[in-house]
Amino acid sequence: MTIGDLLARGAIAPRVTATTKRQALTVIAEVAARTFNLDAGQAFDALMAREAVGSTGVGRGVAIPHARLPGVTAVRAVLVRLEKPIAFDAMDGEPVDLLLALFAPPDAGSEHLRALARVSRLLRRPEIREQLRQAQSADAILATLEREATPNAA
Repeated sequence: MTIGDLLARGAIAPRVTATTKRQALTVIAEVAARTFNLDAGQAFDALMAREAVGSTGVGRGVAIPHARLPGVTAVRAVLVRLEKPIAFDAMDGEPVDLLLALFAPPDAGSEHLRALARVSRLLRRPEIREQLRQAQSADAILATLEREATPNAA
């Protein structure tokens, strides 16, 4: 499984204006609904329920919201880049501007966890975060993630 397997071009919103966590999660739910033919309200409620357990803000300006949702047939991702960072109750207390959300089927145990681990490892890399922040389009964001998620042939 690669990031390219999880993230379709249409699931990338590179210039989003949101001033609260709730607004950012609403945008994620709407993108997921449009791209993966899901119910936006259900997607939003699932994301909010997960946030109620604990913030998915992992630090360094990154959040990885995630939820299990009926109607999802495989793990899928949505990437939102905010124009201005927002408070997200992240572990380091820093505001968030990169959100890579994962949606999984209700019964996707290990697949869901592997996807979370892969995304987390990738977004821990400072050069990847910087490239994502500098990318000018959804295509450039997708290319960055696909290129960096591919193991080196050497």
